[in-house]
Amino acid sequence: MRIGFKMKVFEGKHIEYKKRHENVFPDLEILLKEAGVHNYSIFLDQETNTLFGFAEIDSLDKWNKISEKEICKKWWEYMKDIMETNQDNSPVSIDLKEVYHLD
Repeated sequence: MRIGFKMKVFEGKHIEYKKRHENVFPDLEILLKEAGVHNYSIFLDQETNTLFGFAEIDSLDKWNKISEKEICKKWWEYMKDIMETNQDNSPVSIDLKEVYHLD
């Protein structure tokens, strides 16, 4: 299953966002892989500060349960100063509907 979503990074925080993702918490990467997440990429539109996330996942249920884990919440806390977040520090994320795919 493929998913796409968008988020926002704050103006002037593009380099810091990339730097932090070059050093993702190892336990978070393990959690993502154990939850069946693969081929995960995040792209940046520098003009609008919009981030586009894409991932292939085994299950939407497993994907959604990632947010319940402490390491995920720790990552959100770490990232909240450089991107738009909700009250619980989770990134403001808008799911996108797939309209075309070419294998």
